Amino acid sequence: MSDRRKRELFDLAASLSHAGTSFVIATVVRRDGLSSAHQGDMAIIDEHGGFHGWVGGGCTRPTVEREAALALASKQPRLIVLSPEPERDPRPGIHALPMTCSSGGTVEIYLDPMIASPRLALFGRSPIIAALAALAHEIGYLVDVADPDALADELPGADRVFTSVTAPELDDASFVVVGTMGDLDEEAVMRALAIEPKYLGVIASRRRYALLRDALIARGVDVGALAAIENPAGLDLGARDAGEVAVSILAQIVARRNANTAAIAEAAPVATPATAVDPVCKMTVTIATAKHVSEWGGHTWYFCCGGCKTKFLAEPTKFISVSERGAG
Repeated sequence: MSDRRKRELFDLAASLSHAGTSFVIATVVRRDGLSSAHQGDMAIIDEHGGFHGWVGGGCTRPTVEREAALALASKQPRLIVLSPEPERDPRPGIHALPMTCSSGGTVEIYLDPMIASPRLALFGRSPIIAALAALAHEIGYLVDVADPDALADELPGADRVFTSVTAPELDDASFVVVGTMGDLDEEAVMRALAIEPKYLGVIASRRRYALLRDALIARGVDVGALAAIENPAGLDLGARDAGEVAVSILAQIVARRNANTAAIAEAAPVATPATAVDPVCKMTVTIATAKHVSEWGGHTWYFCCGGCKTKFLAEPTKFISVSERGAG
């Protein structure tokens, strides 16, 4: 791969990071035998499935895309080996997979997931907003600040500063804090409610928030949707000055973010596994595309080919352990 093409991929990686998009960098680290991929070839696979670069032909790409998705889901790097006989290369920590290219070569590819930083959108330019921007930036958040009078020099923690409350891009993965201390609170809150962010806090006294709430209802906002708003924003830490209030708000955001992560992790073990091991040759088989499947002993078995399936059905107990028999 040419240096120019690599520079283009590095620029793309920077652009995806700035946009808050997760992606995987795939790098060919070893090549043995005939293969269209060469050591040092690279590709970027983003969280939406976009594939940019080169790590091998059409027979390699689907496997890389699938394994990249697994790396993103686990947030852990993966080293995969595509080989005509993957069962002959049982090295710890390496995922050996079948190479289906007619060239018959072996390629090792390192998949490194780049998980996007969480995005925090702040509306306003008060001392609390400025302190919150600085704190969030320090712990890795991508921070947008929007206010008609916002100045970048006054907000060193902001990655981007906008002079319009309609400018920041919001999605359901965003964390949002509204504190314009004026009529723009209504516009900002309505924008945030429309996309149902992970967190929406409003910096305002209870009396002032009650007026804001009435104004939102008068503009047609559903009362039930307002239940998603945190007010007063932040955990009850007895905060007094702007910095302490910012800490309490960021603590609440971190707690919300980690609660979401924990819920995903708790649900993960019950998900259907993506692969299974052929009991005969010990190759990894993709369940979704497996063509050779059989039921035996109350368990479903997946095979890489018809030959392995035939051998298994002829003498199943030869290929599975006692514990596996009991598991069925």
